[in-house]
Amino acid sequence: MKYIHLFLFATFTFLSCGKEKANTFVGFVAPSHFPKPLYKFENNAITQEKFELGRQLFYDPLISYDKTISCGSCHIQTSAFTHHSHTVSHGIFDQLGIRNAPAVMNLAWAPSFMWDGGITDLDLLPIAPITNHVEMGDTMSNVIDKLNAHPTYPSKFKKAFGDEKVNTANFLKALSQFMVMCTSTQSKYDDVVNGKATFTADEEAGYNIFKSQCASCHKEPLFTDYSYRNNGLKPSNVNDIGRALVSLDNNEKYKFKVPSLRNIEHTKPYMHDGRYRTLQAAIQHYKNNVTDMETLDPLLKNDKIYGLLLSESDVSLLEKFLLTLSDKSFLSNPILSEQ
Repeated sequence: MKYIHLFLFATFTFLSCGKEKANTFVGFVAPSHFPKPLYKFENNAITQEKFELGRQLFYDPLISYDKTISCGSCHIQTSAFTHHSHTVSHGIFDQLGIRNAPAVMNLAWAPSFMWDGGITDLDLLPIAPITNHVEMGDTMSNVIDKLNAHPTYPSKFKKAFGDEKVNTANFLKALSQFMVMCTSTQSKYDDVVNGKATFTADEEAGYNIFKSQCASCHKEPLFTDYSYRNNGLKPSNVNDIGRALVSLDNNEKYKFKVPSLRNIEHTKPYMHDGRYRTLQAAIQHYKNNVTDMETLDPLLKNDKIYGLLLSESDVSLLEKFLLTLSDKSFLSNPILSEQ
């Protein structure tokens, strides 16, 4: 299917998937099988200068208190911009958070952010990790002061926004430019949808299991419905109550955002607290380990049997389908890499 080109600017070539290819860098693009993005591009039109500034800021530890942690420290491209091998986020002074770093991926379609949905505007999202004392531990005013005192950032902000005086709004818009460009749309699944490939017999069988057991929450093509659900994880020692921390509604205790399954092969460990280190273990949770709670999602209650009705064969086939959601071009795209 033909891609819809939404915003156009400079062109250049880059390497993709280990093969040299000529590509036109066209800014943000949305495949025709995706819904309309929710991000308000009219308030932050994509330009090459703003994007490149946002990319530099994303990878710069200058914006943390002790200049050791960047956004890219916890959101690593080869892991679909998650923190591989770490159950929870690691911040300044080697402090630990309480939640697994979520993927920076397809955020232009997201109505809210964070595991509990505490932020509803992408342009405000970076404030949370920057000011969190166990993550980047800084203040916005101090970050802006550091950028204004930097030898090159003022001129780059002038080139991007027309004003060399760095301010909070333009700083956040630059970061949004990079984050909305982190789009994953070229997996084998997408090729199948676009008629460019076919599933193997096992992948097709897994896809059918997925549609009958998982698609209610992990809605195609983004593989999330962005809802908040209690999936039966037994509360950990920190007793993170999830969405209820934001809504102050006890009916939302232990509910967390349904994450996208795109690139799930590369986003381990799994769940909001990173408790499962393998994809099979995460799938087995729904087969064997769902804990009954007052706010447990009704879809996981089946005649007093909690979880999904999956055989061992189903688990294996489901895993094979989920591997078709890996997007190698996204994980290796040099446009998104630290320059």
